[in-house]
Order: sequence, then C-alpha cells, then structure tokens
Amino acid sequence: MAVSVEDFVPAYFGKDVDDVVILGGGLAGLFCALKLSPRPVTVITNAPIGQGASSAWAQGGIAAAISEQDSVEKHRDDTLAAGCGIGEPKIVDQMTREGSARVHDLLSYGVPFDQDLEGRLQLSREAAHSQSRVVRVRGDMAGRAIMDALLDAVRKTPSIRVLEGYIGESFLGEGRYVTGVLVRRRGGISRMAFPAKAVVLASGGVGHLYGLTTNPPEANGHGLAMAARAGAVIADAEFVQFHPTALDVGKDPAPLATEALRGEGAFLVNKAGERFMDGVHPDRELAPRDIVARAIFREIEEGRGAFLDCREAIGSKFKDEFPTVYAAATSAGIDPEKQPLPIAPAEHYHMGGVLTDANGRTSLDGLWAAGEVASTGAHGANRLASNSLLEAVVFAARIAEDIQGLMPTPRSAFWDEMDDAPGLPSQRNVEERGAITVLRDTLSKNVGVLRDEKGLKTALSDIAEAEKTCVRQSIKNMMITGKIIAASALKRQESRGGHFRRDFPDENPDMAKRSYISLKEVQAISSGALESA
Repeated sequence: MAVSVEDFVPAYFGKDVDDVVILGGGLAGLFCALKLSPRPVTVITNAPIGQGASSAWAQGGIAAAISEQDSVEKHRDDTLAAGCGIGEPKIVDQMTREGSARVHDLLSYGVPFDQDLEGRLQLSREAAHSQSRVVRVRGDMAGRAIMDALLDAVRKTPSIRVLEGYIGESFLGEGRYVTGVLVRRRGGISRMAFPAKAVVLASGGVGHLYGLTTNPPEANGHGLAMAARAGAVIADAEFVQFHPTALDVGKDPAPLATEALRGEGAFLVNKAGERFMDGVHPDRELAPRDIVARAIFREIEEGRGAFLDCREAIGSKFKDEFPTVYAAATSAGIDPEKQPLPIAPAEHYHMGGVLTDANGRTSLDGLWAAGEVASTGAHGANRLASNSLLEAVVFAARIAEDIQGLMPTPRSAFWDEMDDAPGLPSQRNVEERGAITVLRDTLSKNVGVLRDEKGLKTALSDIAEAEKTCVRQSIKNMMITGKIIAASALKRQESRGGHFRRDFPDENPDMAKRSYISLKEVQAISSGALESA
C-alpha cells in the first residue's frame, strides 16, 4: 500500500504540490520530461543525472522501420516472433508505427545518428531482425550519444527541475491513489516527500540484483518494488533476458560485447575453436538471444568455455568501428584484433515490470510507468534487439500526451525535507551489504539462464533470510523485487523466451499468455516454498 503523506509531512495539506514528478533520469524519464514541456516537471535521479542510467550503456542503437526495403509490418512481425507468443499485438503495432517519428524527435534534439554522405540514416541488422533497421552512432555508442543530447536539451529547458542523488523508497497515497513520492538521499538518512498531481515511474531495470550483469548499480529494482508495495499489478516478471556476450573479465558491471559484432560476422567458438552454434539454430550467432545465451551457458557449464571471435570479421577496424568494446577489452589485457573475447551470459534486460496500458497508465490512479520498469507487453517473453530504446521513447511520449490531456493548469512546486529513523548508515551497511551479496548470488545461481523448482525455492529461502538483516527501505525493495522474479518463475511451469525451466523444458500451449502477480501472491508463494523446503 502507498504511504500516506499524513504520516510524514502533515504540513503539506492545503499547500501547493509538484505538478509532475518523474522518478528516474534515464531515456524514458528525460524524454517524457521534454515532451511535457513547458509543464513544470521534477526529475528525481539516483545518481548524478546521466551517470546511473542503463540507457547510456546501450550499444546497438534504436530499431525503427525507416528504409524503403523495410516496413512497420515486418518490424511488428519480427517483434512478435521474438516474444514467443505472448507479446501484445496491438501494443507492438503501435510501438513500431511510431518508431520513425520518435527517431526524428531524437534527431531534432541533436542525436548524431550515423548518416551517409547524402544524409540518409545508416542502418544495421541485429539478431532476429529480418531487415537492417537499427539506427546507430559510431557503431556502439548510441546510448551514450542519445543521453548526452537529451541531457543538453533538459539543461536548456527551464520547466524541468532535476534533483540528483535521491533514491525512491515509497509512493505517497491513499488506497489505489498515488499522490507523490518519498525519496531518501543516497548514502544518507535525509528524506524528502514530493506530493504530486502525477507520478511517472521510470526507475529502470533489475540488473544489479544479479551477480553478473551489464547494468549499472542503480538498476536495482527499487521502482518495481515500490509499485508492488503500493498495490500495483506486476506482469511477466519471470522473463529476464541475459545478454549472451558480456565480456567475462571479472568486472562489475560486466562490459557488453554488442550484438552488432555478430551482425558484422563475428562468431562464437569454444576453447577448441569449434563453432558450437552450428546445429543449435539455423541463424547460428544471430538466433534469438535466449537461445544463444543458453548455448553459451552450456559450453561454460560443461567446461568448454565460450569466446567471441572477431578477428576475421572486424579485425583492424575494431578500434574505429566499436571503440567502447575495444576499450573494455584492451583494459582487461585482451587485443580483440588478435584474440577471441571471453564471454558469458549476463543479466541485461527485464521484460517484466509494472503492468501498463497503451498510454503508460498502471493499475494505480495517478501513476504512470515507462522504460524497463514497465511491462507494456511489447517484448513478450523475449525482447527483440534494440527495441528497448524504442519502447522507452514511444511510451514516454504517450505518457506525456496522456498527462497533458488530463491535467489542469499547473501550480507552483513545494517540497520539504525530513530525517529518517535514528541510526547512522555506517552502522547498518555491513549487514545490508552482506544481504545484497546473498541476493545477487542466489538470483544468478538459481533464477538465471537455467532454472528449476529446487533452485527457485532455494532462492526464495535465501532472500527471505537475507531480508531479515535489512533496515533501509531501499534495500528491502531490492529483496522484494528479487522475490517477485523468483516467485513468478516458480509459478510458470514451462519454458518460453527468457524463462527456461530444466524441469519443464518445453513450451506449454496452455500457458501462451502473459502472467500477472501481486505482492500478496508473491508472499504466499514464498511462504509455501519455505514450508516445503
């Protein structure tokens, strides 16, 4: 349930409140803020703006049907096929139809997408796309370039106020009505309450709940847990995408070896130099991500290792065409022009999240959600490459339009600051860090690429035990999201897309539909797992 503002800031009653509060400073949050201009907006970010967003780490680019050889229908069909039968056709159709317009929006904000000498956008092809339709920036720098351009636009927009270094803890509200956000200063105990007429949740994904991930530490699932605690319906939480080719060089987060490398012809080999994707899928290295990730995981699990060989396909062009991957490899002592890259699947994207409709509205009044924290149904059980940035901008724009149509004339902003319960963070951090380590380890081991009933119940037990040592709500939120994913995975007794059960290895036609879960049901599943352990 949402926290009542009366419990924290009684002085707020009768005073002006923020117009729109956006929790999250990634692509979805910033794009929504810009689209809401000149309406006053407060953007609250966990890290300094632009530094903690997974959007900035996206290497491939943004998918959109732009070329004459392509069509919205082809993009739609590719997306639905990758979604393994549970994508929402109407949502996918709307998203792909609006893709071109959103790309041109980004161009208007100054994003330097790759273009030829005649000014046409250059397009690349990635896994499971039937056409070249991914708009890139210098090969592997799209996410960073998009974020830099939007940050510049945000700084020049007077209606947007940015509050940095605060992490969301709870929603303010009564019953099914969300009326604001309670946030805590990162690394401290200072808290602020933001009553608002509309709240947009754009807090990102769940990657850092896993031991091996390509996501920044700020992607820790806190927004998903906040919504679940407030009573929001969560959809498709069991579907977690593992990027097949994270660089396995001991770094946290793991550097990403973009799928575009395989699109350019790089291939997968084991220690013996064998191309192990032969016979696994007709598209070999360009098969859907879940299939490639499982094949790589099995090679590693059975001791044969896994490597991405770029020597022939990329070779001497590596430094210029894929500078981000080149820098990550060379910093680990690997020359990608001459050596295969050691790789492993790493948590990359969460297809599940807070259930929303076509306009980003959640099941709670006053709360919208966009980006990775949302579950629009666009991705189904397995996200198509480079559709994440597309979904973020399409639905962020739809949310802005929806709010503009609902909201009255804005009033001035008002906020207050207050302290948390007694106890210094330094007195609590040691035990809570241990709890986070347990969480990340058990999710990676038991709720990862391959799952089964025993492991999922172990994960729920491990998280419940670790949760007992948690004091701060932000850390408890991480535990809650971990339980949501594990309980949803236990509930789906089949394999589909990013969810693979060793004990139920086949798709079940009767389960070709989206899943929905509440926090109450998660707690019941968790309790049942503990009793049967």
